[in-house]
Amino acid sequence: MLTPEQFLGFLTAAILITLSPGPDNMMVLGVGIAKGRARGIAFGLGCALGCLNHTLLAVIGVSAIIAASPTAFTALKIAGGLYLIWMGVGALRSRGSAQVAAGVPDETARQLFFKGLLANAINPKVVLFFLSFLPQFVVASRGDANWQIAWLGLTFTAQAAVIFGLLGYFSGAIGQWLNKTPRAGMWLDRVAGVIFVGLGLRLIVAR
Repeated sequence: MLTPEQFLGFLTAAILITLSPGPDNMMVLGVGIAKGRARGIAFGLGCALGCLNHTLLAVIGVSAIIAASPTAFTALKIAGGLYLIWMGVGALRSRGSAQVAAGVPDETARQLFFKGLLANAINPKVVLFFLSFLPQFVVASRGDANWQIAWLGLTFTAQAAVIFGLLGYFSGAIGQWLNKTPRAGMWLDRVAGVIFVGLGLRLIVAR
């Protein structure tokens, strides 16, 4: 299990990152606006549950690297830190131009759920993000890194399911607000950018 401090620190970062405008939450809003709340929620839950695949890959990948050599694990942390910094710089440079598009195929809620699940589960960028993001919240002194990563991944999935579900439910109001207030998206990106850069630097410096 995670310590309270470990859990709250990770949950805060995960929520802010999930709220930052990106392809997943913009699509959830678009589906909800065009096809209604039920389909928006279904698509959002599919996207969220796709994170379980990345959690499994992170557990397997990190455990294999740890078993291989401490040097390889250090290299993974440095590479992950640089990746997070790169993502952060991109978010900080964003002009908040994310727009919610409502043109989506006419599919059932079930079809949209599996579409979101598959799209997220096979996204290589999300795999890389999980390999970079989860390990730095592991407390080495507590041991059993695999279980810690698994709990962190489950926590990320759970909060994403809640947020994406709410985005689908309130898609109409939220979508209109973001389209009329582009600076809101910009500041959400700024917050996420600071988090990414800070976490990346921490990951590189920490040993």
